[in-house]
Amino acid sequence: MRTWNDDQLALREGMERWCRDLAAPEDGAGTGFPWDAWKLIRSSGVLGLPFDPARGGAGLDLLTTMFVLEALGEGCRDGGLSFSVATTLCSTGVPLEHFGTDQQKDRYLPRLCSGELIGAHAISEPDTGSDALSMRTTAVRDGDHFVLNGSKSFVTNGPVADVVVVYARTRPEGGPLGITALLVDTDTPGFSTGRPLRKMGLHSSPMSELYFDDCRVPADRAVGGVGRGYLLLEHVMKWEILCSFIINVGEMQHRFERCRAYARTRTQFGRPIGSYQAVSHKLVDMRIRLETARRWLYDTAERLVAGQDVTMDVAIGKLLTSEANVASGLAAIQVFGGNGYMSEYGLDRDLANAVGSTLYSGTTEIQYNRISSLLGL
Repeated sequence: MRTWNDDQLALREGMERWCRDLAAPEDGAGTGFPWDAWKLIRSSGVLGLPFDPARGGAGLDLLTTMFVLEALGEGCRDGGLSFSVATTLCSTGVPLEHFGTDQQKDRYLPRLCSGELIGAHAISEPDTGSDALSMRTTAVRDGDHFVLNGSKSFVTNGPVADVVVVYARTRPEGGPLGITALLVDTDTPGFSTGRPLRKMGLHSSPMSELYFDDCRVPADRAVGGVGRGYLLLEHVMKWEILCSFIINVGEMQHRFERCRAYARTRTQFGRPIGSYQAVSHKLVDMRIRLETARRWLYDTAERLVAGQDVTMDVAIGKLLTSEANVASGLAAIQVFGGNGYMSEYGLDRDLANAVGSTLYSGTTEIQYNRISSLLGL
């Protein structure tokens, strides 16, 4: 059992207080970004949790950051907003903090920590999907600039981002060492954004395609150096999975507590429905999956901080948590019965959001393939 100190508990309580104002559900019909809620997020300080205090961050370690983000998932009912928070923090802030030059950090990190800037990263492409090594977007050196050409798909925060970490091929035959991560301001000539994409869930976290047409990016915006983009991405994805999916754990905790309260108070045939095994066993399964996911993610984070190889642990944690999230969403609808099928209860939105977790950050099938490969199969 993990023990949190008084400072960590105070940070968690502080996030819970902010969440009282973030508890309103997202608009299930639209694709708009919740700007008013983003103002609250900015005020909460959550965007700066793991970053250097000299650049506006709180200087917290990974586990404490996750502990606070879990509270965000538990208290904020807008899953799309939480997803956009994780994207800005992990996909843009983390590569800058861990691999950026002082110049890059000074330019971007203070405004990312404050939420003045919204971040994104662009990896997937229309023809290659999750196969990052097959990307076709190119960055060709031209003097003191790179010239970007190509397109990216399924970019979270794409329509509202101010800066995007774009992964592009700088050496056609370079394999993993032929990919470079470039910081691209979205007002750069040659950069354009497609229309917001309508999704099954996470509606308030806008997504779009991005296009680069002779987009000239200063060469000093290469994060981590030329040809190190794939290595950078491997590191960033560990943080992204741990931070994004601990938010899902918080959401699962809220869902479980809601179902338990309902099972205790809803009566059928003269008894609380929780007294029937058909319902109680669903709640037991929800709790087991929740606790297993939580412990796996925190244990993996401890190993990552200790410098151990967590490649398999991260893949297992992602697979385990995303599948548990979907199972939890389905079980919640079944516990609530007919009411669970009614949109006013919001469980349909929970389930739709949960399904997305099996796709982003590497699909369930990709995680199975990765784990089996690491097992030597």
